[in-house]
Amino acid sequence: MTLTVRVISPDKTVWDATAEEVILPSTTGQLGILSGHAPLLTALDTGVMRVRSSKNQDWVAIALLGGFAEVEQDEVTILVNSAENGDKINLEQARTAYTEAQTRLNQVSQGDRQGQIQANQAFKRARARFQAAGGLV
Repeated sequence: MTLTVRVISPDKTVWDATAEEVILPSTTGQLGILSGHAPLLTALDTGVMRVRSSKNQDWVAIALLGGFAEVEQDEVTILVNSAENGDKINLEQARTAYTEAQTRLNQVSQGDRQGQIQANQAFKRARARFQAAGGLV
């Protein structure tokens, strides 16, 4: 049996196909979904979603920037603020952005709470894009 998986952002549908397995970056950790999964609604963190395609059994990486996922009757609907397919991300640009975000995060002063939050969000976004592009395992 397969899952119907849809990843929808405000401006486009990023993924709409069948899959054998989905791994989601939920706010409580990685969450694996197979056919027959119990109904579920969960918040998603910024991270990498992995989908095992039912066509060729290859894993596809998609960078997600927060959102929600609903699982019901072998349908997985993922609503996100933004998403990017890993094979469309330039690896070198993603590596540079990751390194720069990591540097900014390390340089933010302890007293600058707002700066820390912004730097942490930028770092998580850059890390997710870099991982989806094939960097960092």
